Amino acid sequence: MKKELFGVCPYVTAQKVLTGKWSMYILYLLSNGPVRFNELQRRLPEEMTHATLSRQLKQLEEEGLIIRHEYEQIPPKVEYSLSEIGEKFKTVLDVLEAWGKDYIEWRSNSEQ
Repeated sequence: MKKELFGVCPYVTAQKVLTGKWSMYILYLLSNGPVRFNELQRRLPEEMTHATLSRQLKQLEEEGLIIRHEYEQIPPKVEYSLSEIGEKFKTVLDVLEAWGKDYIEWRSNSEQ
């Protein structure tokens, strides 16, 4: 019988929590403060549908990484922000950004 590594191994746990295609980018967009749904959709690539974004946000909320705040007003207003554990992901985003820049530079140099 195979051992379940979720909740035991930090790498498997992180990978499962961040499974959505755009999850890291959404966390990045929320790293500077709350963002409304429509603004998130505008900042994401064109192929991101309303349903896909809703599904991804719901998953991140279920994982505890973001908080959904619905204001009781007309028209409805919904904002998303990082939760306490989501805020801790900012340091990971900083390291990923540095690595991503290094990789882009390496890639462009290796194609010459």
